[in-house]
Parts: sequence; structure tokens; C-alpha cells
Amino acid sequence: MTEAVFPIIPAAGKSLWFLAVIALVLLLSAALMGYIAWSTRHVSCTVSPVGLRIQGDMYGRLIPLKSLMLDQAVTTNLSTDKEHQAKWRTNGVGLPGYASGWFRLRNGEKGLLFVTDHTRVARIPTTEGYTVMLSVSDPGGLINALRQQHAP
Repeated sequence: MTEAVFPIIPAAGKSLWFLAVIALVLLLSAALMGYIAWSTRHVSCTVSPVGLRIQGDMYGRLIPLKSLMLDQAVTTNLSTDKEHQAKWRTNGVGLPGYASGWFRLRNGEKGLLFVTDHTRVARIPTTEGYTVMLSVSDPGGLINALRQQHAP
């Protein structure tokens, strides 16, 4: 007797669509991770008469000067200021050496963080119910620049 070959019936198109969706999700995830990696090194903040503009990160925004409680703004070291350390990430990026986005602080407050260096942080409360924390090379200079813009 000779061999008989019986091919398997080809899979329905549903399986190809399923694989295409998975490939798309993986591609979008890789693009998001690439953007996060890029933004860890390219976030900046600008002080202007309009307010504090944070850009280069998906959580960046313009915070109007009138929303900043500059009389309570301070320079802090989060290594020793335990009360204002991030406790829970609610919508943000938390990587070693980079915290960006919305966090719940140890004191229960809501925080919008852009922190790369825990020892040099400008902590600025807002009238909107959250505190902005930024790692900048000169936190005191940032606070002074905001105060000068706010002065009449």
C-alpha cells in the first residue's frame, strides 16, 4: 500500500486576527517603554508669567501661578523627609531613580512627582489639592523664580 497524506484543514481567519492584535499590543507596549526611557532624561520645567510648565513627560502640564502656594514651597531632601516620600503610585511611572506621575505620599497627600534625585527636590503645594515635587539642579532657584514671577 502507498502512503496517503491528509492535510489538516487550515485555521480560520480568527486565529490570524488574534495574533495580529497581540502583535499590535506588544508593539504599542514597546513604543510606550521607549517613550518612558526617553522621557527619563528629557523632562524640563519652565517658569513664566503664566505659571510652571513641566514638559517632556506624559504627566507634564502647565500649573498656573495662582494655583501654586509659593509661601509654603520649600527645598527638601526626600531621603530624610520621610513624611513627603512617595508611598503608593496611583497613576505614574516608578523606576529605580525615576518617579513621574501621580503618587500618594506617606502623609496621605496626593503628589505629582518628577523626581530623579531624592536629595534635591522642590516641594510646592497647590490649591488644587496636590503637591508638586521636582528634582532640579537648583530647587531654591526654581522656587525663587516662581516667587519673582508671582510678585506684583
